[in-house]
Amino acid sequence: MSPDAQTPPTPQPPPTPTVWRRGASFQEMWRDLLPVGRSPGGGYRRHAWTSADAECRAWFREQAEARGLTYEVDRNGNQWAWLGDEEAGDAVVTGSHLDSVPDGGAFDGPLGVVSAFAALDELHERGTRPVRPLAVVNFCDEEGARFGPACVGSRLATGALTAEQARALRDADGVTLPEAMERAGHDPDAIGADPRRLARVGAFVELHVEQGRFLAEAPGDHPVGVASAIWPHGRWRFDFHGEANHAGTTRLEDRRDPMLTYANTVLAARKKARLAGALATFGKVAVEPNGVNAIASLVRGWLDSRAPDEETLAAVVAEVERAAVERGARDGVRVTVVRESFAPVVEFDHALRDRLAARLGGAPVLPTGAGHDAGVLSAVVPTAMLHVRNPTGVSHSPAETATEDDCAAGVRALVAVLEDLACR
Repeated sequence: MSPDAQTPPTPQPPPTPTVWRRGASFQEMWRDLLPVGRSPGGGYRRHAWTSADAECRAWFREQAEARGLTYEVDRNGNQWAWLGDEEAGDAVVTGSHLDSVPDGGAFDGPLGVVSAFAALDELHERGTRPVRPLAVVNFCDEEGARFGPACVGSRLATGALTAEQARALRDADGVTLPEAMERAGHDPDAIGADPRRLARVGAFVELHVEQGRFLAEAPGDHPVGVASAIWPHGRWRFDFHGEANHAGTTRLEDRRDPMLTYANTVLAARKKARLAGALATFGKVAVEPNGVNAIASLVRGWLDSRAPDEETLAAVVAEVERAAVERGARDGVRVTVVRESFAPVVEFDHALRDRLAARLGGAPVLPTGAGHDAGVLSAVVPTAMLHVRNPTGVSHSPAETATEDDCAAGVRALVAVLEDLACR
């Protein structure tokens, strides 16, 4: 062979096929997760990169390995369990998250992950074999309960949250996100956009408990619906700067009390949202110096606002800020506002949405005001969502629920969707 001749490539063996095994049942998986991170009030505190979160992550890995799936953790801490060749591309991915809001319910997030593993088991029982790779994912820090911004894992992966922005995040104790990740055994130096991994994904379908009563009140009996869109939403931090003083000796007319301005702003937010057909909530507050007999020097409140369209959302937040500043001027309180996160309106992939609704026999199509990892991924991957009926309509609370029959219906719906997308 001449020196200029090309050496033929060495044949590579085909990837080893996944040994597909059935794992624990839905009920067994649910039972194992229930005690993790349980708070005294009956809710859950599974905040990102804590010991409770570590237990949830260990559970995910156990479920993946019990089924013979290929387990991996990406650069941002998201967990993946692959059936088939993860490098083949055009994969169908399902899953959700395992973290919670403070004292949240058992279903928000975990229902989607448990149902995903149960759906793979059902496909296995039917003898169905996918022609495209399948994966289950647990996106980390979806709720943002510890560091503020929601959907940190998926936002980092898509580049919606930069590595620099993520490294600057701190919890209430001053612990940075990189410090928390490192303490939990994950290398924070690698965080950032992950286009190569997302390029493997051909479609993402997230199953989630409904956060409202649309399905419960819809005509007919519909345990499962398909999401149409996610309202635009964001989080704004309002800082009310006053003057610390003695509660027992300072005359009312001499006070610069930021609590008054904050309280008025809470009421204004409710009024502005109601008039605009939007939502606005102050659900978190921090006070300094936080003494019973002290006038506060600083009140910090976080506004969560959502609306059917971005123009309405912007108008509502602007009105709330205007009301805060005007009242602050009368109270001698300086008001500053910082937008900490924002998600534009998400229209789920129409072709995929309609395909799912048809596959499920004309399931109801409903909008949602709640943000999800599926909404973040929609910027780069065709995404869809299935909602499982919640009879109470309550979410982010221990009262959040779904019946056993409806959970089973959710698994069957997910099986039908995965069979349609990955096995034909």
